[in-house]
Formats: sequence, structure tokens, C-alpha cells
Amino acid sequence: MENMFCFQCQETAKNVGCTVKGVCGKDAVTSNAMDLLIFTLEGISVVSTALRENQIKFDEKRVNEFVRDGLFATITNANFDETSIKNRITSALALREELKLIAQESNITLPKLDALNWHTTADKYDATARVVSILQERDEDVRSLSQLTIYGLKGMAAYAEHAARLGYTENEIDAFMQKALNDIILKNRTVEELIALVLETGKFGVQTMALLDKANTESYGNPEMTTVNIGVEKNPGILISGHDLKDMEELLKQTEGTGVDVYTHSEMLPANYYPKFKQYKHFVGNYGNAWWKQKEEFESFNGPILFTTNCIVPPSKGAKYSDKVFTTNSTGFPGFIHIESDANGKKDFSQVIELAKTCPAPTAIEEGSIVGGFAHHQVLALADKVVDAVKSGAIKKFVVMAGCDGRMKNRGYYTDFADALPDDSVILTAGCAKYRYNKLPLGDINGIPRVLDAGQCNDSYSLAVIAMKLQEAFGLDNINDLPIVYNIAWYEQKAVIVLLALLSLGVKNIHLGPTLPAFLSPNVVNVLVENFGISGISDVDTDIEEWIA
Repeated sequence: MENMFCFQCQETAKNVGCTVKGVCGKDAVTSNAMDLLIFTLEGISVVSTALRENQIKFDEKRVNEFVRDGLFATITNANFDETSIKNRITSALALREELKLIAQESNITLPKLDALNWHTTADKYDATARVVSILQERDEDVRSLSQLTIYGLKGMAAYAEHAARLGYTENEIDAFMQKALNDIILKNRTVEELIALVLETGKFGVQTMALLDKANTESYGNPEMTTVNIGVEKNPGILISGHDLKDMEELLKQTEGTGVDVYTHSEMLPANYYPKFKQYKHFVGNYGNAWWKQKEEFESFNGPILFTTNCIVPPSKGAKYSDKVFTTNSTGFPGFIHIESDANGKKDFSQVIELAKTCPAPTAIEEGSIVGGFAHHQVLALADKVVDAVKSGAIKKFVVMAGCDGRMKNRGYYTDFADALPDDSVILTAGCAKYRYNKLPLGDINGIPRVLDAGQCNDSYSLAVIAMKLQEAFGLDNINDLPIVYNIAWYEQKAVIVLLALLSLGVKNIHLGPTLPAFLSPNVVNVLVENFGISGISDVDTDIEEWIA
């Protein structure tokens, strides 16, 4: 048996699976513990689903929060802390037993499943974890569809968690996540049933992204076209990375008047587009690029870094910034200080702020500005201008280039593709994939920037809303009749739920790269190709000639 097996991200070894250590830096013990945590969450979900179906009361809020956090903590690059994951397993076992007792007292007969009944001491988790590897499912098509659903659920849990942090929840979403885990662990599911579950996951992905969009915009206003500074100021700074806007708000409040500036990094860049955050004069802009460049950019930033979500890159041995990194929420890394919420959900960032005061100001790595803030509200405000540009022929194609960035050299394709696009095309983007082209001098079309950045990966919802509104404006019966091409870069599980969401909306002919997911079996790939027109990418010249010309 391999030391581990993980193929949930695009960088998985040889596009087959990581078996010794994750390309992301995750070790075998932590990887296996994550498999065991998911297995135990499946057991919890069997009981919670049975209780719901029998209309038996239980602490749904607590279960929902726990399952969301457990799924989120296993996303690529989120949590590398073995102890943190194993503590979750211990808590999961206790919660599972509580729920089983409620079921027993309610005369509910539960199925005989290892996920429901396994138990051991924490010192034996490693041995148990090796028995529940995803490779235990021998049917590769069933395994492929099951994992595709689970990875979609992980992305959905991340988005639901961000919304919940702002006080926005929908029990229906959490109930679905648990029902899906229940359906996966119950055997004898046909391939057809699992395909239906995949599409249902996409449907709830749309609902979850809509919920998060509502949470973000009602809390902080609609993103608006914004020019973002990418240079540096003279004060010491804190660099905040990730996706959690609630943490962004709390950090800005607590740093106000301290003489410490706040900069965003990677996926937190779109925080610059929200009106409510603009009231903070010490919020000075964005520092750096996509997550994978953090080793060098964290060194030159000089001050502390706060991770609110993934993506953590394990620091090199001797990295000078290692003792300046803080994590919170579902993230974790051995040696990094983790900040918990108090009983009221508040966080104390004073330790981060005091450290920042002792650090020099960031070292400049670039200067100038970039423009973003084109979520659905802002683009729809320009709808007449956009429609006129399409009707006049000034805009001939929209190219959706949303998704993730990554370290691999072949991701340079996306920079070259954007640069080679005809001048009458507009890029719609969201997620950190934008760093491959958002600083190119692509200009505008009749005042409309040729790169319209909607925001974070969850803001791919905005791109779907924009497409549906354009369909309406042009009186088209089918969304696929729009002059839109989808060239999606993926890396981890939040991109997976975006893909499933697009499929559930009926979007077809999506080009996925830089490689197709390793967790898709040949037969599942064939289903996606035949039913949804999903395909990979080729080279820039060929793809532009086939898709754009």
C-alpha cells in the first residue's frame, strides 16, 4: 500500500496521485488523517440525515458548523497541521456518538457501516486512516464520481463558511451537504445516480455562491470599479491573504489609528473593491501576486501575514518570515500562531498588530495600479454600453478565464492566451487565475476594460449572472448561444464547485486546464465530453483559432 494517496488538486504527482508526499507539501500522516476525518464526517452525515428524515430534533447548527469546518480544513493548502486535523477527528467521533444516541432513543435503525461504528484511541488514528483510503473503492468510475462530489462539497463548504461568518446561513445547503455525504458512503449507488448527485451538487453550489454574494454585498456594499494601488507606503504593514471578508473587516477596525497599514495578497485583492472597506485610510492596496509566489513576496513584505483561508505554501527552511505568519478559521500549519474566535465570534488581532509595529515597511516589488471590481452589479450598470458594443461589433467575444493559478510552468499558457486574444474580445475573470494577465496592457473597448475582474473564485457566480443577463438582453433561448468562450484554469476544490455550478446551469463547451483532473476516470471524462462538451486545452494558437476566430 502507498504511504498516502491524494489526487484532489491539479498539481498532483504525474497527474495521477501523490503517494509519498503531496506536491502541496502535505505529509502522508496528515493526508491520511484528512481521509479519516472525511470518513467520520460521512458517518455523522448518515445519522444527521436519518434524524432529519424522521423529523427528530437535534443541534443542527452545531452539526452544520462542524461538517462545514471539517470539509473546509481538508481543502488543498488550507491546513497542514496534523494535530489540528486529529483533534477534529476526536471531536467528530464524540459528535457522531451523541447523534447515534439520539437516533437510538428515537427508535431509528441505522445501517451497519464502518463510518458509523469505528472507534479507537488517538494514537491509533494513523493505522485506521490507512484502511479508509479512497482507493478502497475499487470501481474507478464510482470512485471518480464520488470524489468529484466530495471535492465539490469541500468548495461549497468553504463558501458556506464565509457566508456563515457574516451571519448568513441556509439550513437547506448544509442538509444537502450531509445528505450527499450520506449518499456517497451508502454503497450500491449506480453510476447514473452518482452523475445525478454531481449535478445536484452543482445546483446547490449556485445557491451557496448566491448566498455568499448576498452576505458580502449586504455587509460591505456592491463591488465597484476600483483602481487599486500595487505599490507600497512608508508605514509598517500587515498582509492579509485568503477569502474571508469578516476577518478583513475585523483587522481593519483593530488596526485603525495604530500606524499600521493593511495590504491584501492573492485572493484577498477583491476586498479593495467593496465600498465599506474604502473608508479605512490605512487600507492602502494590494501587495504581490498569486498565492504560489508567497515565499519571495512574504520575505520582502517584512511584516506579519494573516491567512484567513488557503492557500498556504510551506515556508522554506530558514525562511525569515516563518515566525510572522498567523492562521485562523480552518487553516493551520505547524509553528504558525493560530487565532481563534471568542465566545461571541470575535477575534483579537492585537498580537499581529504589535508585531507589525516592530517591523520595517514593506519593500516595493512593483508600482502602479490595476483596475477591478466588475462583479455583476457593476457590469450590469454598464449593460447598455456592453450590449451596444456587441451589437456594433466592437466586442465580438467574451472569454471567461476564471479559476485558479498555480506554480507549474505550463500555466504560462494563460498569459500567452490572454495576450494573443483579438482586440475585440473581453476577458471575464474571477479567482487568482487573473494574476496571469491582469497586469498586461490590454487596454479597453469604448471605455470598457478588456479584463473585467469580478473578484474571488466564489464571484464566478457574478460571471454566471452576467451571462444570464446578456442572454436576456439579446433575447436568446439558450445561454450557449452567447458569444462566450469558457477557458477555465483550475487548481483546487473551490474551482471544482464552480465547474459543477456551471454544468448545473446548462453551460457547455467548457475548456478546462492546464490538465484535466486526475480524479476523473476515462469513462467519466467521456460522459462529461459527450453530455457537456468539456475538453482540455491545446496550444495558444490552435485554441484561439478554434474557439475565437
